[in-house]
Amino acid sequence: MSHLLHEPHHDGSPLYVSDEAPALGSVVSLWCRTSAEHPVTGVWVRSTPDAEPHFDAAVVDRRTDHEVWWRAEMVVRNPVQRYRFMVATGDNYVWLTGAGVFDHDVPDTFDFTLSTHAPAPDWGRDTVVYQIFPDRFARSAAAEGREVPAWAVPAGWQDEVIYSGTDPRTPLQYFGGDLDGITEHLDHVAEVGADTVYMTPIFPGESNHRYNASTFEHVDPLLGGDEALQRLVTAVHERGWRVLGDLTTNHTGDTHEWFTTALEDPTSPERRYYYFDEHGRYEGWKGHSTLPKLDYTNPELRHRFVEGPESIVAKWLHPPYEFDGWRIDVANMTGRRADIDVAHDVARRVRATSTAVRSDALVLAEHGHDASGDLDGDGWHGTMNYVGFSSPVWTFLRNPEGVVPSFGLPVPLPRRSGVAAVRTMREFLGRFGWRAFSCSWNILGSHDTPRIRTVTGSPERHRVAAGLQFTLPGVPMVFAGDEIGLEGVLGEDSRRTMPWDSRSSWDSATLEAYAALARLRREHVALRRGGLRWAHVSDDALVFLREHPEGSVLVTGSRGGVGSVSLPAGPLGTTGGSVLFSTAGRSDVPALTVSGSGTVEVPLSAPDGGPVFTVHAL
Repeated sequence: MSHLLHEPHHDGSPLYVSDEAPALGSVVSLWCRTSAEHPVTGVWVRSTPDAEPHFDAAVVDRRTDHEVWWRAEMVVRNPVQRYRFMVATGDNYVWLTGAGVFDHDVPDTFDFTLSTHAPAPDWGRDTVVYQIFPDRFARSAAAEGREVPAWAVPAGWQDEVIYSGTDPRTPLQYFGGDLDGITEHLDHVAEVGADTVYMTPIFPGESNHRYNASTFEHVDPLLGGDEALQRLVTAVHERGWRVLGDLTTNHTGDTHEWFTTALEDPTSPERRYYYFDEHGRYEGWKGHSTLPKLDYTNPELRHRFVEGPESIVAKWLHPPYEFDGWRIDVANMTGRRADIDVAHDVARRVRATSTAVRSDALVLAEHGHDASGDLDGDGWHGTMNYVGFSSPVWTFLRNPEGVVPSFGLPVPLPRRSGVAAVRTMREFLGRFGWRAFSCSWNILGSHDTPRIRTVTGSPERHRVAAGLQFTLPGVPMVFAGDEIGLEGVLGEDSRRTMPWDSRSSWDSATLEAYAALARLRREHVALRRGGLRWAHVSDDALVFLREHPEGSVLVTGSRGGVGSVSLPAGPLGTTGGSVLFSTAGRSDVPALTVSGSGTVEVPLSAPDGGPVFTVHAL
């Protein structure tokens, strides 16, 4: 069978769950969709209230010629409740979980998740995020008059980036981008289609990346200081946009005022902010002595940094700065060391402090692997989704020619099939839960990774990757420069300066694709809030539905050379539909039409046989 539309289906979207943030003790309606062509004798929801399996029988809610909708009522007994569907066919059954359908008994790992905790703010799920590395984005005229610090290796804007991991100049090369430079280029952010500006750290630190903060009390004067931040935030908010800061809760720099006090005075309260032993040695992040790790078992540190209205977390959300939330650096390690694990407590305090200042504050975690254990409760709203989105897209669309650098792996990036990519996506969707996955960031690259253009090796595959970024569940986060085709083989190399004075070098077709995808996502609620149902998956192509009560779309992405696929029109729910967007050009891709046999022929390659990404109306 060439399609997956016969499989039982459920997800956390409005078509299948009556309330995504129910009150504890309330009753939630859950729907399961089965194929009329594959008769089902019964459906049950199996939940585990108080860790004991419990079954609620579903009843047929409605029926069409092609499908049957089953409804079950489930009492939400625990703050985070997990559940799955048992779908019976005669004397056998399958389990429907967040990772798909299984014909054998499987652990609860991938069960659906329903949380009674408040969801992420609506804007945080509907936005498009634009990531800026301040030193490399833009220089204002004021930057010319600033004295270069002693630690810096000055560079001209057109100079090549030093990115060797063994070259001590790599973190010290200073291009001089500043906050007023960002303010002056907000029209470009608008051109891309983004409406949230996220900046890597703006606090002083003796590096170009500033993750080794020397204070959290003021903005780096090299960026223009506190006043430049106020100008930027005001300009962003006047456009109706949002601004997110970047906070290193896991560590400070070794020049930070807390740490220098701790070194100078072993009796000081600050000494207990860090992990010093009896010999005066201290713990550094991943062994780096320049990044001393913070000890959150210390109540004074918690109060000073992450808890309450006078904390650092709160300070920058208050006027006159008014950040709209935080991206938390190294969130996975914050509060964790050997036999100490207070990570969940730190996450809860950061979120509670943030939402006490701004009720619609967003708190996103950096997490480079399986973040599921950190996303269930009232801590981080979501994560930078490297494992559930970035990695499968990279491996599916990587350049088939030559060696492609990887992020975080000791080996080059492998090239994998669409089947493997979708299996990864489904399993991490099952682990994270629908709500956390939907507000996590879909990332094709960041300041820590190779650029997506380098990974894919072609504009066409790059644009397919961008299409998936804007149409799969999650929030698109565009790293400044991806939209114009900048390259980079490592994270440091990816931090190239924006070539403002050579717009002729930009990949304008890719920029136009990003802008069109952002508009499409804004116009179609299905791409922001709709469900995800896989229709066809092969080695070289992906076809899926984003379904919502206000309208649905069919999405295809391929790496080329695969022709088309026939899908049944009935389960697809279409009588034909227009092309909303295509990287091949809307006029070059035929609209969906239903044949006399009740099937729809869906093109999976560009007219020349190359990679293509397309969104069809249904």
